[in-house]
Amino acid sequence: MAWKRKVSGGLVALIGYVLSPLSWWNDAFVNIPLALAFAWLISMVYRPAFEVSWIIGYWLTNVAGFVLMHKGAQTALRDKPKPYSRRDLVKDVLISLIYTGVIVLLLKLGVIKPITSYFKSK
Repeated sequence: MAWKRKVSGGLVALIGYVLSPLSWWNDAFVNIPLALAFAWLISMVYRPAFEVSWIIGYWLTNVAGFVLMHKGAQTALRDKPKPYSRRDLVKDVLISLIYTGVIVLLLKLGVIKPITSYFKSK
């Protein structure tokens, strides 16, 4: 049943793509709402952790996206499934950290600005 494996792997990879930072629209419709829900749950236990848990939740959605894309592509493209290794996880986490670092760097350099800065009068 190769077609079942390809369809299920493709579906997992598609869900991963939607969660990953590779889809430009995912933040507004997927990652931010998921991170907000995560932050609300954490803040029910410890209210001051809301901001930090929102950031962690957002980052986790991106890591989950990379992991799901990786696993889905492996499932769809290989004849025999390969277990997701610790090395694969480390690679996906490192890619997410690099992506996050690039975004922070672009923010610090002023390349990316909050939308409110575009509407301030000079």
